[in-house]
Amino acid sequence: MWCAKYGVTRESVLSLLVVLPDGQLLRTGRRTIKGVAGYDMNALMIGSEGTLGIVVEALLRLRPKPKHTSTLVAYFPDENAAAKAASAVIAERLTPSVLELMCGKTLKAVDAALGTDHQSRGGALLLAQTDGYGAHLEMQALQEAIAPLAGHIEIARDEAQAQALIEARRQAIPSMELLGTASICDIGVPRHRLAEAFAGLQRIENERGVSIFTIAHAADGNLHPIIVVPEGQSITSGAPKAALGDMFHLAQLLGGTLTGEHGIGLLKQDWLAEELGETSLALQRRLRAVFDPQGILNPGKAI
Repeated sequence: MWCAKYGVTRESVLSLLVVLPDGQLLRTGRRTIKGVAGYDMNALMIGSEGTLGIVVEALLRLRPKPKHTSTLVAYFPDENAAAKAASAVIAERLTPSVLELMCGKTLKAVDAALGTDHQSRGGALLLAQTDGYGAHLEMQALQEAIAPLAGHIEIARDEAQAQALIEARRQAIPSMELLGTASICDIGVPRHRLAEAFAGLQRIENERGVSIFTIAHAADGNLHPIIVVPEGQSITSGAPKAALGDMFHLAQLLGGTLTGEHGIGLLKQDWLAEELGETSLALQRRLRAVFDPQGILNPGKAI
């Protein structure tokens, strides 16, 4: 959740020790914060889904724990209003450490699992946290940005209440898994188009007749539409797979991507060429063959 301010995995990995397919050891990155000598082999390995080498050691960047934090939860009539509020936060050039959005169906699942009552306050939730010496001032500005769209806003009174709100977000996916088999999708869109993404997901749900729960890292436009089907029903065929395809096309239509975090694996290979283009995809396959000419690392995955 803190990728909103502190970035994703690659921003915290300084160096890697990698075993290549032929047994050689490769050291990537460096111990310094800055460094641009040669190609960025560190980033290449981090995003390679295990197809270029096996990581056996990682040097990670640590950040100091913030001295102050402020946590807010806001409830909205629906996902559209919550998404517009998240976009308003970005438009104000604020940098919250957390900005998470949960749809109404997700709130219902969390309430059922945890015994909470979030859904009684609204049809969508936006969880925000600011940190640092100006945490409270930044939270005041954030509250002013979302107030015209929110139905109800609460600022956590203490650390215990703040942690309870964070925990509700953490338990979103486990709560869905109590309802059936959950398939976590992972699309990204430009942040000012979040509301359009939610509207598109609602349309897909209606057209395909599937049940879609959505949570989002709203600060960076990364949505996780999660299809939940009854236990034993396939997610990789029929209406659920068609809905996945619709989600990927929606993301690309909005200028986004079919994966913001989770990678391609097997499930998304059918749609990869549409996003990358044949020239880029062919070049990446040639690059993979340079590292692993025998195709022994994670065969059949990613590209």
